[in-house]
Amino acid sequence: MDWDNLRYFLELARSGTLVGAARRLGVDHTTVARRIQALEKQMGAALFAREAGGHKLTEAGRHLLPGVEAMEAAVLGVERSAPVPGGGPSGLVRVGATEGFGTLILAPHLARLTQRHPHLSIDLLALPRMLHLSRREADIVISLERPTRGSVIVSKLADYTLHLYGQREYLVRRPLVTQREDLRHHAFISYVDDLLFTKELQFLDQLYPPERFAFRSTSITAQYEAVRAGAGLAVLPAFLADRDPVLARVLPAEARFTRTFWMSMPAESKHLARMQAVWAFLKETVVGEAKQLMPDGAGNVSRL
Repeated sequence: MDWDNLRYFLELARSGTLVGAARRLGVDHTTVARRIQALEKQMGAALFAREAGGHKLTEAGRHLLPGVEAMEAAVLGVERSAPVPGGGPSGLVRVGATEGFGTLILAPHLARLTQRHPHLSIDLLALPRMLHLSRREADIVISLERPTRGSVIVSKLADYTLHLYGQREYLVRRPLVTQREDLRHHAFISYVDDLLFTKELQFLDQLYPPERFAFRSTSITAQYEAVRAGAGLAVLPAFLADRDPVLARVLPAEARFTRTFWMSMPAESKHLARMQAVWAFLKETVVGEAKQLMPDGAGNVSRL
């Protein structure tokens, strides 16, 4: 039986959609569909039922799944023991992270890691949404909420701070802010409420609930650009906004928030050399970036 077809079956079973499986496998969704059709023809039975939300395993598919998972575990065992030409970690590791942290902090460091280890490949998914290990969307996930379910290895990666910011020219034009009540005279920029992927990104309700927003976006980068354009005030990560001389903190003593990055990976992958290398490197990276993440000196970065 063709292991490649079984691998496509496994990813579709985990993701539940052709698009999700294709993204994980790095192919077009039509390739996934074609592979599944070939496997179903070989098995002589339908393995998935198409539903409105995607693909669901049939009874035949559920019967096949444990055997394919066992085959995957065996393949991972071979990978762990196989020597790498020239030494060092090899293979692909997909890292999922929040948009701002992934783009500004992780991207340049992970690029250098691949130069250090020429047989290692990195996919960085810097997205404004939650990524799921259970669906195999990523191999290592950095999230704002600590995972509580599944067989996963979890470690606190680092704390980081956020502040309320405004463009300096905007702040000169608008009423001075010396206390929370003064915020009623200002426009605000934030996330789109019904598309917010974690409660950890809710800030303004604790500070000053605006009656309306001038601009909202699912993207922290878009919010940052809107603040730079003078559209209003927004809570932004210090590692993003402090480096920009156009922006200034507003109510720095009161409008300060601390959040935590958590890093997790499947327990079954912890012995893979490539996973160990990237995991340790990410720990090392945040130690080096501690001053950007926590410019006020509070909080901590995990070294474990």
